[in-house]
Amino acid sequence: QLVVFLHGYGADGRDLIDLGRVWGRSVPKAAFVSPHAPHPCADAPVGRQWFPLWDRSEGQLAAGVADAAAILGAFVQAERTRLGVAENRIALMGFSQGAMLVLQAGLQGAVANPAAVLAYSGALLGAPGSLAARPRVLIAHGMQDGVVPVQASIVAAARLAGLGLQAETLFREGLDHGIDEAGILAGGRVLAEALAG
Repeated sequence: QLVVFLHGYGADGRDLIDLGRVWGRSVPKAAFVSPHAPHPCADAPVGRQWFPLWDRSEGQLAAGVADAAAILGAFVQAERTRLGVAENRIALMGFSQGAMLVLQAGLQGAVANPAAVLAYSGALLGAPGSLAARPRVLIAHGMQDGVVPVQASIVAAARLAGLGLQAETLFREGLDHGIDEAGILAGGRVLAEALAG
């Protein structure tokens, strides 16, 4: 089993890797990896970005996340080969910009047939007319998120439902842009169920 963490804009791979120690209790056979995004962050000199945000038009964001998904797909394939993991034993987890990326890569085919996609405080960019995969999906978001409005995740869940994929949702009252204990517990449960066997 392999769980891949994708950090947010301006952070790096060290930001989420400690979740591996927590979720390792739910999926003790899993390997956890947390790569750095490929590009220096324009707004945080020591941070990284998966795609640029200088132009936040819908078309530019969709193009950026698609490019990042291709890079992620190659990374996951290399990790699969290195670890000998079947494609249906992979889970993707992302926060903020990383969540936008896991929804794209895990549902549109850049990462083939993942078992689970966990998206925290993100959005579904672009307008997919169909899905290349139908993994278990958790969408979690703080109701008071001041960075990525919670409406982005509400819309994402509705769009997936329209494509026949019912995501599990967790919208947390009082939570800003972050992951709380309830979100961590939900993620561990989804991973255990999706990667079972």
